[in-house]
Amino acid sequence: MSLVPWSYSKLKAFETCPKQFYHVKILKQYPQEETDAMRYGTDVHLACEEHIRDNKPIPKKYSYVQPSLDALKRKKGKKLCEYELGLTEDLQPCGFWDEDVWFRGIADLIILNEEDGIAWVVDYKTGKSARYADKGQLELMALAVFKHFPKIHTCNGGLLFVVCKQLITESYTRPRRENDLEVKYRDKFSQMVIASDNNVWNPNPSGLCRAWCDVLECAHNGRN
Repeated sequence: MSLVPWSYSKLKAFETCPKQFYHVKILKQYPQEETDAMRYGTDVHLACEEHIRDNKPIPKKYSYVQPSLDALKRKKGKKLCEYELGLTEDLQPCGFWDEDVWFRGIADLIILNEEDGIAWVVDYKTGKSARYADKGQLELMALAVFKHFPKIHTCNGGLLFVVCKQLITESYTRPRRENDLEVKYRDKFSQMVIASDNNVWNPNPSGLCRAWCDVLECAHNGRN
């Protein structure tokens, strides 16, 4: 079984529950069906992408995102939408589909100001609350930006919750934060490798087991 190329979503799924990860992501026994919430998120992301990249008008039903997008468009720098970033195992930049790609990430929006050495990485969120915002995705995107764009010394990350109009931010600088992130995510990936090498995928029981898990093989599944 292959864990690479890995992504933040794959890592997050493993950390949530290794057993569920094994059955869903490795064995692919339970294909994920698209929900209404997922379709809504996809549609909003597409509307934001086309507006930033092509200046296409925002559909009326998503007009609430307009002020946030206007603020992003005013920021100095080249706008890169749905930008694909790949890294090799030794953390060298590579193409998203290269044979030696080790990590893959797609940034909803990168605002690249190489003249000033500053970049913004923005991820659109359609959740109704930013209370449990997870900055892990921003960390990995910042690391990938540093590797792909050597002129960038500061990468500002933002989780833009378009419904509740909140922007959760974090700033990353090289080399200190860059080095910290390298160590942090190599260690996180190594936990997946250990589970794979030993073929031990321990369950991580939580409140999600009762109604939100399809893995019937698990003793903690609520339907058992």
